[in-house]
Amino acid sequence: MNTRENRPLNSVLSLALPALLQCCLVSGAATFDARDYGAHGDGRTLDSPAIQKAINACAKAGGGTIRLGPGTYLSEPLFLRGNHTTLQLDAGAILQGTEEFTNYRNSKGKIVGLINATRLTDVSITGAGVIDGAGAPWWPAVREAKKTGAPEPRQRPKMVNFKDCHGVTVRDVTLQNAPSFHLMPVDCDDVLIDHVTIKAPADSPNTDAIDPSACSNVRILNCLLDVGDDNVAVKAGHTVPGRAFCCQDILVSNCVCLHGHGISIGSETSGGVTNFRVVHCTFNGTVSGIRIKTTREKGGRVENISYSDLDMKNVKRPIDIACYYPKVPMDDPARPITATTPAYHGIRIENLTGESPEGAGLLVGLPESPIRGLTLSNVHLKAVTGLLVENAEDVNFKDVKVEAQQGEPVIIKNAKMH
Repeated sequence: MNTRENRPLNSVLSLALPALLQCCLVSGAATFDARDYGAHGDGRTLDSPAIQKAINACAKAGGGTIRLGPGTYLSEPLFLRGNHTTLQLDAGAILQGTEEFTNYRNSKGKIVGLINATRLTDVSITGAGVIDGAGAPWWPAVREAKKTGAPEPRQRPKMVNFKDCHGVTVRDVTLQNAPSFHLMPVDCDDVLIDHVTIKAPADSPNTDAIDPSACSNVRILNCLLDVGDDNVAVKAGHTVPGRAFCCQDILVSNCVCLHGHGISIGSETSGGVTNFRVVHCTFNGTVSGIRIKTTREKGGRVENISYSDLDMKNVKRPIDIACYYPKVPMDDPARPITATTPAYHGIRIENLTGESPEGAGLLVGLPESPIRGLTLSNVHLKAVTGLLVENAEDVNFKDVKVEAQQGEPVIIKNAKMH
């Protein structure tokens, strides 16, 4: 009888192995070591062709882990290709971007990052290794342009880019020295960034750490952020079909911000931001602490925003919330409301302690669009100058103490306090 029960063992295995292999691949069990595809990891050989071969093999197999073991892997831009994919950098592994500007322009002339992923599901970057964007050669010309007011001489790549992905995880890695932004999920849903260290020199221009743009369901947890610009910047520069707010349900928790411009919303808010929370974070040496910034030309709805259990030391402006950017004008008349007029509603700040070598901060709406529903509870600030509240309605202060060395501790202008 030729039944399944008494088939030869090798025949049974020949039928079962393909299914078992596919199951392992989809679950991410298969590993594709870059060295097996020709990578050297010696810091001199250009390893990106070999790493890309490993990435492509992983995608063809249906998923798995691309592994970079200890060593320094010199690399041009890489492109993650398949779903259920993890790029793993072991302890001692450094993915080192090249310093050649022309390497970051693709065949269509578009600037791309060191790592790029588009329209993928279940995609991760993990491990105790380092991704270095080799940004230093890009920065001097940008500093000079900013100093003179001239346009930047060239467009700079953003280092790690996820575009239109679902289920993004970045965990444990160190990202450093990006030419511009370090980590940028755009139009992504279900994003977890956990125990990630991001660092660049304090004077490196526009080196934002994490910039979720038009994303939903984002968690940024347990990160150390020490950069030259925004530590986190939520950007809402366009609408998303099917969503009233293009940025929604975003949590920043248990993070440490050192040099940088704080945890921000904006300056692009035209697509709307809602359900944004910052909790249990510390700031030391940042320019701003919590910040919302936009302009009349690119503003939108910013609603249901909460900050709690924050500690700030040596922060130039602990609270920095304004419907203006980059500066609040001394005198500004009301203007007609348009589709891009900023509208801040429902902002709550509680359990915040801060010390500033300059000002306590500001909460400033527009004369034609005041901040509505503003609550500060258990907020204690020490600064040279006080806290400005201007163009605001339904303002509630409870246990708010501002110790100002100069002038009034709280300056009220066109604001309705309870």
